[in-house]
Amino acid sequence: MDPLDALQHLIKRFNNHGVIVGGIAASLLGQPRLTVDLDAVILLSMDDLPKLIEAGEAEGMSARISDAETFARKNRVLLLQHESSGISIDIFLGILPFEIEMVERGQEFKLGELSVRLPTAEDLIIMKAIAYRAKDLEDIKGVAASHPNLDKERIQYWVEQFATALELPNLWGEIEKLL
Repeated sequence: MDPLDALQHLIKRFNNHGVIVGGIAASLLGQPRLTVDLDAVILLSMDDLPKLIEAGEAEGMSARISDAETFARKNRVLLLQHESSGISIDIFLGILPFEIEMVERGQEFKLGELSVRLPTAEDLIIMKAIAYRAKDLEDIKGVAASHPNLDKERIQYWVEQFATALELPNLWGEIEKLL
């Protein structure tokens, strides 16, 4: 099983309470680009972390660091590796109100025979705005170009919420220019 298929199966094991994000989502919702890993957000209680690790192993994924569970509890991200391909998989444990909304609003996206859960274009843009790296800004441009009818009010609301928390008062102004 390829790593994207394995990750989607893992999300299904948790009642589709997750979405695939990062470069794969940016490529499918915007402009194709090279990515070297897979990322997902799954809504999960810390108490269920051992179940996630076990389910990951059943899907051919293993921890890529020692004591991955302790790291995940501290940093809210489980670092895995797809065993047969060697591809890194980061699973972010969603707990923030935005993450909960993003997963609940997630949509099925057909990719050939595979169906994957992705965030909406707006929610991916919000995630990319928070990360604010050069490649994230390019991803925002690509997603915006592919989705001319974005809900900019939603994007503005959440970007401004995160900008306040991160003490980045000009963040919305910079993101708005990309839309």
